[in-house]
Amino acid sequence: MTKTLIRYLPLLLLALVWEMAARFEWVSTTALPPLSDVVRAWIELMLDGELLRNSASSLYRIAGGLGLAIVVGTILGIGMAWWKPVNVLLAPIVEVFYPVPKSALIPVTVIWLGFGDGSKILLIFLGCMVPVTIGAFNGARASEQVMVWSARSMGASKLRVLWDVVMPGAMPELLNGIRTALALSFILLVSSELIVAQKGFGYLIGSLGAGGSYDAMYAVVLTVAFLGFAADRAYLEIVRRTLAWRSVA
Repeated sequence: MTKTLIRYLPLLLLALVWEMAARFEWVSTTALPPLSDVVRAWIELMLDGELLRNSASSLYRIAGGLGLAIVVGTILGIGMAWWKPVNVLLAPIVEVFYPVPKSALIPVTVIWLGFGDGSKILLIFLGCMVPVTIGAFNGARASEQVMVWSARSMGASKLRVLWDVVMPGAMPELLNGIRTALALSFILLVSSELIVAQKGFGYLIGSLGAGGSYDAMYAVVLTVAFLGFAADRAYLEIVRRTLAWRSVA
């Protein structure tokens, strides 16, 4: 408990400074409402169900886009590392697509799939697939060749080597890529919902801000921040348990 308190003490201090800065009018309360008012607005949003409804829409979009990105990105990354023709075919596409700002794809996805869930899921999928693919590729390429050769010399098939040797070796890099994609999914979600959406976190932030309800707007922003933080902490725990065999070995 002491270590946890010390670790998150800066957040408590930040909350205290926020409240004091607004209460003593060190900054305009329009630009930064008191944190206590933000908490009160968050409770009101929860009680009337508006925050829950928009949260459900946003989390559904993240789950759909990120889930597809993990599956497809893993397959593409492993395939690029394991089969040279696949690498020759896909590597230039990944290299060109990697530096493109993913938010620039928002108009494209809207043209393809409209203003509903599909365009948001597609954007998250396209944006998150790249770090997952690169993580899987780098991890598979870093697999120990001695173990691969040993498995092949003992008569293991190519698919068996891929599953028993390459995949475990690629797991750390792949999991790092997925963590990057997890953070990116929240960024892409809110960016797209701010511009083209009729529900979701981004839509709620934009509509509350346009209506002058800044305390409620900050409440939604903090909700997104804490959800992203909780998702990252939960994912790190999953990674720790998944890679526990490495420390044992």
